[in-house]
Amino acid sequence: MTNGSDVDALVSGDNFIGKLPDHLLIEIFVRVPVTEWAQISCVKKHWANLFRGECLWQAALVKSYPSASQAKRWPGPIPRGLSRRRFVALYISKQIFSLDGDMAEIVGHAYLFLKEQLELSTMPPSAVLHGTMIDQFIACGKSRDVANELASQIWIAVLDNLEENEHTFLLLKRLAQEADVFLPYPYSRSSKVQWRVFEKLFTDFRDCFNHVDYYDVLSCAKNRFQPIPSAWLGY
Repeated sequence: MTNGSDVDALVSGDNFIGKLPDHLLIEIFVRVPVTEWAQISCVKKHWANLFRGECLWQAALVKSYPSASQAKRWPGPIPRGLSRRRFVALYISKQIFSLDGDMAEIVGHAYLFLKEQLELSTMPPSAVLHGTMIDQFIACGKSRDVANELASQIWIAVLDNLEENEHTFLLLKRLAQEADVFLPYPYSRSSKVQWRVFEKLFTDFRDCFNHVDYYDVLSCAKNRFQPIPSAWLGY
């Protein structure tokens, strides 16, 4: 099953498929495109339970990323997690970063770590989050330059994939207004990450500003970048 009618085929054959043991159901499900898994899990409660269980994700990991079974646990502050999280991390690395190889899973986990931390109502300071990713990559043997570039790519990817809602606006505003803290390279966020924060605020979220907030954030932008784009000007 590899075409767009996979879910319809499963539902129409429900009487037969429903009698199959779990291990055969799992073998069928992991051969359906990932984009249809959410829909499949909504067909029956039992199928939803399979997608919540470890066995299905172990099978999916082996089928989609065979080399993952050979990967050793890495040192550093960001843990690897169970099969579902590992699968998601590898999927993210492939789809967003086009990565394969030894760093793919670690980059995916770092992306998940940063995204989840930014979504918290009590988010840690961004310097702590950035430093955690830097420490992770250095612990895995990467140079400071490579660690900084990977962390910057992850920041930008996460920022670009946040939903456009009030929480994201408040998050970006906080990131823009955070006081500069002197940290040695590579533990401070790169200028291209800071630029992306302001760019999203002044383009995607311009209508969310009130008069005072707009000029406060604009002042922060001018303190960091000169000149600033004319498109950012004008409340």
